[in-house]
Amino acid sequence: TSVIENYPVAEDPQTALRCVEQLGARVERSDRQITISGIGRNGIKIPDDVIDCGNSGTVMRLLSGIVAGSGISAVLTGDASLSGRPMKRIIDPLAKMGAVIKAAEGGFPPLVFEKRVRPLQPIKFRLPVASAQLKSCVLLAGLFGRDATQVIESVPSRNHTETMLRLPVTVSAGETVISSRRAIEIPAQTLAIPGDFSAAAFWLVAGSITKNSNISITGTGVNPTRCAALHILRRMGADITINNERKSGEEPVADLKVRSARLNPVEIRPDEIPNAIDELPVLSVAMAFADGVSRITGAEELRFKESNRLAAIEAILTSTGVKVEAQEDGITIYGNPDRIVQSARHDSCHDHRIAMSAAILSLKADGVSEVWNADAAAVSYPEFWSDIDILSS
Repeated sequence: TSVIENYPVAEDPQTALRCVEQLGARVERSDRQITISGIGRNGIKIPDDVIDCGNSGTVMRLLSGIVAGSGISAVLTGDASLSGRPMKRIIDPLAKMGAVIKAAEGGFPPLVFEKRVRPLQPIKFRLPVASAQLKSCVLLAGLFGRDATQVIESVPSRNHTETMLRLPVTVSAGETVISSRRAIEIPAQTLAIPGDFSAAAFWLVAGSITKNSNISITGTGVNPTRCAALHILRRMGADITINNERKSGEEPVADLKVRSARLNPVEIRPDEIPNAIDELPVLSVAMAFADGVSRITGAEELRFKESNRLAAIEAILTSTGVKVEAQEDGITIYGNPDRIVQSARHDSCHDHRIAMSAAILSLKADGVSEVWNADAAAVSYPEFWSDIDILSS
């Protein structure tokens, strides 16, 4: 039995709870604390119904590793947005391990897992791209194998999974090798989830670009494999201080303070993309107010998120008068710290990060702006609209 404190009320984490309940875990909910009674790797049951992963690519990809490893039959589906996100990247390594998975043409959900008696075979898997979701999927599947599965990454990605599960990690010749196998005991834990850095990033940008700002954000996760956006903003000249650094379980946590600052242009390099991928939409807003031309390259992955985020970023910026040039794998933004932002009607494309980025941009508009389908923010940050009311009042 594990106890998790500060469990988010956002839709994606709540979806994850419902999914593990379908696999047999017992979940008790009490305010922001949950208790999960696990059933062990041999106790995972065949679900009575299709497992609905909602809007969460993380849930579908990580759960696929567990379902494939356990050998049960199951169907994983999602909403219209998730059903349009390709899953071939996880299907291929799971198939090499022996899983039989059927998907729509092109590897799109729903994913149909066939029952399997023989255990998965171990593989040595070199990540083709830096992806914590892909890495975690393969490692979770590997937990069911007699021999060790190894995932090799040359570019670091978020390490929450291997840190929480205390998997063996070695570093050699600039590469990281993470291993998983059945013999590794998964410890029951009591842990507190740090504040979400991706949520904090909206206020780091808002505080930087808005005059006379002084915003404090407490208890934020600052895992170095997760908070590249913090360092990118400081490179731009953002006035961000880090205080009271500490640990929550194995995860580093700190209090952040941001004040208004005049921002410099920045180039976000391909090697920075994996650990800033979720923050790129709001970083683009910061770039619109930098003193010069900023560029993002190596971010083609943004085209396959909850929306085509490169296109969505281009749309919200150009609608307010910002000059941008979109490329296949990135975007060029012509910043101006003194620009007058036109009010606009923004379409969130049902994407939580686009909805919130449009709202931060609208703080600088010369009139009333609208964000359509703004309820998309509830996927990751349901308190966003009340928090922006507090800060803008």
